[in-house]
Amino acid sequence: MTRAAVFDVDGTLVDTNHLHVITWWEAFRQAGHRVPMHAVHRAVGLGSGDLVAHLLGDGRDKDQDAELSAAHKALYGQYFDRLPALRDAGPLLRTLHDVGWTVVLATSASGAELSALRAAIDADDVIAATASADDVEEGKPAPEPVEHALELVGASAGQAVFVGDTVWDMQAGRRAGVRCVGVLCGGIPRADLLEAGAEAVYADPADLLSSLSDSPLA
Repeated sequence: MTRAAVFDVDGTLVDTNHLHVITWWEAFRQAGHRVPMHAVHRAVGLGSGDLVAHLLGDGRDKDQDAELSAAHKALYGQYFDRLPALRDAGPLLRTLHDVGWTVVLATSASGAELSALRAAIDADDVIAATASADDVEEGKPAPEPVEHALELVGASAGQAVFVGDTVWDMQAGRRAGVRCVGVLCGGIPRADLLEAGAEAVYADPADLLSSLSDSPLA
């Protein structure tokens, strides 16, 4: 049976979470909203529409949602040519592929943003498939992104591990019935990841790679 190693991308394989914080903060500021950066950080990992709803609430002017998302996209797009992969992100995916795991991505990114992220990781030859925001109706913490990733490679939940950096990732993986591994490089505390469903937590891809033989991905 196919063993699937499913990976979130932002904050898990590529060091982008704080770029998202700054660009979302600026998008909100330009639209006249004062949203604390710490609140934005906790919301990173949600899809654009869900993030806006989470931070501004149901009483917001919903007609402004698309403008906010477009502003964030434009601001964040300025960094596409220099997004930094986290340490050993590519080697981790290659090692997993070499020992028999099918590597698949599950991300809220799509289009040019997803292309920039994949270029940063530089491991396209071992990535079997990608479940992007364009492929699902509900983003994390709903299980659909993880479930779709498994469908793409013909894997069952019992033969899969999901690696992510946010509580939304852990909740999505848990609801999809897969084992979850957290990483701290997105800036979310270990205790929060464990409470949300992480079976184990590592500092970053390099730490997971060096600990692979004792991890849920052994």
